[in-house]
Amino acid sequence: MGSEAVLASLLLKGGSPVALVAVATVGNVLGSLLNYAMGYWANQGWLKRQKPGVMARAEQRFRRYGRWSLLLAWVPIIGDPLTLIAGVLRVNLLWFVGLVTLGKALRYIVLSLLIL
Repeated sequence: MGSEAVLASLLLKGGSPVALVAVATVGNVLGSLLNYAMGYWANQGWLKRQKPGVMARAEQRFRRYGRWSLLLAWVPIIGDPLTLIAGVLRVNLLWFVGLVTLGKALRYIVLSLLIL
């Protein structure tokens, strides 16, 4: 079950929106940090053989828009490759965490407001 469905269910059951958004954001950012670490320590040859089209597009977008593209790490399909590429390209970890956290938190805040 996706985090959005769990968040919606818990919000509708009366859970604290602030606490739920915080927990969902932290959990999602931790997953992105795992992607970053895998990219950071990945074998470049192996990485290039994995879904070459997806990875090439993610790297192209990342290079075009720079670290600000990490604000879109919450978007399905492109989010995971973006965070992986950020690790491959050795994006500054503080920028990575800040931008990914901001993007993911805003997603959960908007979702919570729509649900409530």
